[in-house]
Amino acid sequence: MKKIFLLFACFFMLPSFALEEPQSLTTPQNISFETCTKMFAVNKEKLFYLTLGAVSANKFAVEEIQTANGYIIFTAANNKYLATVASIDPLNSILKITPCNDIYYFQPGIVLNMFKYVDVNLNKEIKG
Repeated sequence: MKKIFLLFACFFMLPSFALEEPQSLTTPQNISFETCTKMFAVNKEKLFYLTLGAVSANKFAVEEIQTANGYIIFTAANNKYLATVASIDPLNSILKITPCNDIYYFQPGIVLNMFKYVDVNLNKEIKG
């Protein structure tokens, strides 16, 4: 009887996260601001062009490009996003992708696939 009670008690004391399914990259969910920002070991200009390539590769619609200020506004999943590139120093830059409506409930794949594209192509030569 004690063994059954212990087994029963252990089952209900398992952490709740162990029973949850991981959420998909295409399922809208709350996204933290930190998830939308990533630093890359590359200069601002190259990161800007890699970001533009990521928008194109993901088949997002470009709405506006401002090369001097380093931003791209694009549409994905019926929402507009702002991709901003800023220089940290001559060898490092930061890419921030945020929703234009400031509602951080969207598919994480929009941001994570952009970062993945940049990571994969970081060491490739950009041809104009």
